[in-house]
Amino acid sequence: MSALRLALSALVRDWRSGELMTLLAALVIGVTALSAVSMFTSRITVAVQRQAGEVLAADLVWRSGRPASDELRASAREFDLDIAEVMSFPSMAWAGEQGSLAEVRAVDAAYPLRGEILVADALFGDASVTTAVPAPGEAWAEARLLARLGLEPGDMLRLGELNLLVGKVLERLPDQGFQFVDLAPTLLVNRGDIASSGLLGPGSRVTYRLLFSGEPGDLARFRAGLEPTLEAGERLRGLEDVRPEIGVALRRAEQFLGLSALVSVMICAIAIAMAARRYAQRHLDTAALMKCLGASQRQIVALGLWQLAAIALIGGLVGTLLAWFGQALLAGVLSDMVGGNLPAPGATSLLLGPVTALAMILAFALPPLAQLRRVPPLRVLRKDVAPSPALLLAYLSAGAGIVLMLVLVLRETRLVMLSTIALAGTLAALFVCGWLLVFGLKSVRGSGGAAWRYGLANLARRRRESVVQLAAFGLGLMVLLLLSVVRGDLLAAWQATLPADAPNNFLINIQPHERDALSAIFDRHGIERPRYWPLVRARLSQINGVPVRDVTGVSPRGRRFLEREANLSWTRQLQVGNRLAAGAWWDDQGQPPGVSVELEFAESLGLALGDRLQFDVAGEPVTAPVTSFRIVQWDSFRPNFFMVLAPGLLPEETGTFISSAHVPRETRQLFIDIARELPGVTVFDLEALLGQVRGVMDKAALAVQIVFLFTLAAGIIVLLAAVQASLGERRYEAAMLRTLGARRSLVLRAVATESVVIGMLAGLLGAIGAGAAGAVLARNVFELDYAGSATLTIIGLVAGALLVGVSGTLAARSAVSQPPVAVLRE
Repeated sequence: MSALRLALSALVRDWRSGELMTLLAALVIGVTALSAVSMFTSRITVAVQRQAGEVLAADLVWRSGRPASDELRASAREFDLDIAEVMSFPSMAWAGEQGSLAEVRAVDAAYPLRGEILVADALFGDASVTTAVPAPGEAWAEARLLARLGLEPGDMLRLGELNLLVGKVLERLPDQGFQFVDLAPTLLVNRGDIASSGLLGPGSRVTYRLLFSGEPGDLARFRAGLEPTLEAGERLRGLEDVRPEIGVALRRAEQFLGLSALVSVMICAIAIAMAARRYAQRHLDTAALMKCLGASQRQIVALGLWQLAAIALIGGLVGTLLAWFGQALLAGVLSDMVGGNLPAPGATSLLLGPVTALAMILAFALPPLAQLRRVPPLRVLRKDVAPSPALLLAYLSAGAGIVLMLVLVLRETRLVMLSTIALAGTLAALFVCGWLLVFGLKSVRGSGGAAWRYGLANLARRRRESVVQLAAFGLGLMVLLLLSVVRGDLLAAWQATLPADAPNNFLINIQPHERDALSAIFDRHGIERPRYWPLVRARLSQINGVPVRDVTGVSPRGRRFLEREANLSWTRQLQVGNRLAAGAWWDDQGQPPGVSVELEFAESLGLALGDRLQFDVAGEPVTAPVTSFRIVQWDSFRPNFFMVLAPGLLPEETGTFISSAHVPRETRQLFIDIARELPGVTVFDLEALLGQVRGVMDKAALAVQIVFLFTLAAGIIVLLAAVQASLGERRYEAAMLRTLGARRSLVLRAVATESVVIGMLAGLLGAIGAGAAGAVLARNVFELDYAGSATLTIIGLVAGALLVGVSGTLAARSAVSQPPVAVLRE
């Protein structure tokens, strides 16, 4: 206990003297940045899982061609799950003698369990949100169904033996989704009306669905017990089917936030290492004196460990507390991108702060303090006696600490390995380039005045310290440039993937002979003609001659694909928003013929280049080799396909066409004309989805700017730590020079020259590194096109000269101003 009391009293004394300020500040900033982002992203993850349920109108959906049993309902109630029942079937809806095929959906009062229904009071009017359903005797119909029948809200339509009042225009159901063929407009009715409609009888094509919602644990146990008992024709659908456009945007937002937080921690680690080294240097005399008084190496080590533990505890608790307020600020900025009501942070994210603090202290502060145990007692009499630094221990512990933090943040082995290699390579490159630049200063040392020569001589004389400072400043400025200039370029590139005129409507079920008529409607309204993509429904039947039911090495996602029909297309040119990841594209004549597969989808099926795929297209086999893999920009809101074939492989007479177009809101009359003149064409309004993705982009940009404040603070701490690390030596040198007759202004100009030169060199290295890192991140992580910044080098040079030069000069000014007698007597 005496060691603990001694450690605490020493900490209090050092805190009062200001020696711990830099170390603790760096620790708190690093913990706050990483913990705040971790807490927020954990909340976002849970919220996204809940929001995925809005696409299903539930958390879990049971589907079958037969009515659900009472046992199934009773089983769900045992797990405290909410239940809603839905029936859907095709039927003709009539208005007098005019009829149209409709997809009737009969729902009960509990529908929807998740999400909301969008309705309007007039054809293509402003939509509003409701959680109600049609009352008995009422129907809500899609605008294209009403346009085909010539009806308005308030009119009557006939469905079987029912006469129903058209109460609302149905804009969107949460679980509506869409298929690319044979989709009739939806007619929403009350489930209680179906019994008297006379529509259901033997042989009716009815799909029955039970919707479930509840706590994740209850749902998981219910699903685990239900799946083994599913009969033929029964299927469960869970939260894994969230829309890919929103998923991509949210994933990129989390990547930007995670990158910002991680680099803040790395910068703080540099500051901790520098501050700990200075702290250890200033306590060499204390350790030597303790040994003279009988202290053993074990006692000195115990004292150091207690001090580090106390610093880690204080830094972890303060950082976690500040992180709580920080994540609340982030949540206030970004919560509406997932619906507004975010759950509380998980316990794991709360523990990350203390764990991060301990890891940073042990990895970056322990090695410098560990050398105190090897201080010889002779140092009490001779100040030049000091233990040699344990470089191997320092490098190993720093490497282990960096890997640990990468694991905590990235949680993916491949990314951790790539990030570790990249960071090690960056540091090695900075040290090599720093050494070359310092060595190259010899050729220009004699070209200036006394201050210039003395400043450059200082850099050359303390070559090792100069290279270390240059690498540290270079890394700090690199990260600052990466998160200021390059970050802005990356965010701009991301937002440019969804321009203001991005397609906001999908048009499907376009017959080949309807393309000219559809283009004419667009011409009539003064809107650019859309481009048409062919589409054929097919089923993948064999891979390399093996029936798909016998294929092994397929992921669950791939297995689900094999169990349903696929949408195939063909094209001569690679689509906009697609790029090749492997293989080669065919020429304009479609040679060599083959199929191009989306990369992640290919991985889920275990495909390789050269594999032969056989499709069943309307009963006819079509075989083609895999000639390329593509990376698809799913959030472009253009028609995209998992598999695209070369022209001539698919029978064109069996397919339809799809398209996308940007239609301004003031020209919505175009959709009424399409519904009346081309009733077979289906139009889907994606404006709400576009708005949601744009909202994610804008809010993510603002959140990254907030997190950038942590990085800026960390960079300032690094500069302060670097200046303080050499402050004692500068005080002694300035005192000696002034004793030998040098004027105070000359010494100050020499220090300014040294600081500005090292700052500009560090800025140059940082700009080069930031540009290279931005290009790598854009292509391999964010999958964006990055053109770079022409002014990055200039910004780096100026930023380095100002940040390092000015701060170094101001910090050294106090050392230069002290009387030489007072300094030399210490």
